[in-house]
Amino acid sequence: MDLPVFFADHTRLLLGDEEYNKLADALNGEQPVSIRLNEEKLPDSSFSLFHTSSRRVPWSSTGFYLDRRLTFTFDPLFHAGCYYVQEASSMFVEQALKQYIGETPSVMLDLCAAPGGKSTHARSVLPVGSLLVANEVIRNRSQILAENLTKWGHPGVVVTNNDPADFADLEGFFDVILTDVPCSGEGMFRKDPVAVSEWSPENVEICWQRQRRIISDIWPSLKPGGLLIYSTCTYNIKENERNIRWIRDEFGAEVLPVDVPGFWNLTGNLIDDEYFPVYRFFPHRTRGEGFFLAVLRKPEEDAMQVRYKSGTNQNKKKAAPTVSKEQLSAARAWLLSAEDYEVLSNGLNITAFPKEYLAELSALQQNLRVIQAGVALAEVKGKDLIPSHALAMSTVLSCGAFPREEVSYEQAIAYLRKEAIVLPDTAPRGYVLLMYKNVPLGFVKNIGNRANNLYPQEWRIRSGYLPEEILVLQHQDE
Repeated sequence: MDLPVFFADHTRLLLGDEEYNKLADALNGEQPVSIRLNEEKLPDSSFSLFHTSSRRVPWSSTGFYLDRRLTFTFDPLFHAGCYYVQEASSMFVEQALKQYIGETPSVMLDLCAAPGGKSTHARSVLPVGSLLVANEVIRNRSQILAENLTKWGHPGVVVTNNDPADFADLEGFFDVILTDVPCSGEGMFRKDPVAVSEWSPENVEICWQRQRRIISDIWPSLKPGGLLIYSTCTYNIKENERNIRWIRDEFGAEVLPVDVPGFWNLTGNLIDDEYFPVYRFFPHRTRGEGFFLAVLRKPEEDAMQVRYKSGTNQNKKKAAPTVSKEQLSAARAWLLSAEDYEVLSNGLNITAFPKEYLAELSALQQNLRVIQAGVALAEVKGKDLIPSHALAMSTVLSCGAFPREEVSYEQAIAYLRKEAIVLPDTAPRGYVLLMYKNVPLGFVKNIGNRANNLYPQEWRIRSGYLPEEILVLQHQDE
């Protein structure tokens, strides 16, 4: 790899010749592949084959390295949200959340969330009873974010499509804000050759200034005493240490330590004039790509607690009432612990949202562009109630709500291509939940001679061929 000359010179000064040469060698080495399991769908005990010291990502309870890259596109368990392909170093966010949130239910914002690796991870780590708001400023990327969070299956999620400045009126709203800010991408050089070609000293200057604007915009939305987790995938101190020092000095924030074992080989503060705790991953020291993280606490203030009242969004036109009470009741019956959810209708669509956060949802809807919230349950077509694919992916679908049919690998791939499926003659008519290795894959409507495929058209596998070698995630008993 031909590294940019200015990057090489600057990084050599930062690290010294010996460390820089090790870094340069690592950037020309093989990129590790790592995944994070979804324990809500696949219990950790089902994957004892991963549980060796060489396979575990040390800083993540559900992160594992793979010996070889799987053919993820052709793995039904990937599409079913059983695991997420995530760069190992970025899983370090788990440590910040676990060490400083504990078991206290929290309202968290992932501000720059697409495609969804850190959001799905945070949602798994957050205590029971928490709410995650995952935001992405770019519209088409917000749809990818929504898809990945839908597949992950947790109901306590809101997806928004907004600029950081749009959060201004949600003062003191969030207990935790994760800002994985757009950066110059030096830590992605090995993973993404485009990052090398796009890097420039001018872009570094643009990035650190943009990062400060993002923090300035979102800081009022953090509660007094709340946590800001700042991260980048770059090495330089302008976008890292100097920005952390600026946040500390500009807003009176406290930079917090994270307990890190020495054998993880993380690198700390690289500025000479003063010390505060920050955590940097170098690929020649840890098994992963470049990553930087710091945790800051907003000072406590004698501020009035902001309260948010439940209510409809006054900025939106009310949808005509087209869903009957009977249809709402029928959709509610599909839920586990239905008493914990408010079943809502918007036009022809029915969703479920955690009751304890209805006030927060109302505030979000009044101030932001909400893409989705909670779990989509069904769409009404006349007297018919068509179950949503999000319901099939959700961890709150009641086991007895629909008949289930196990399908083969070939049938699963055909379903994910949105092709017609033929079920056995013994399969019941009507809506059937397809299962692959005992994991929900999605709905079909069985009409006898065929089953109409209800998989989302925009999510389908577009490739019409299968690779000669297919590597998929294996259960321990396979």
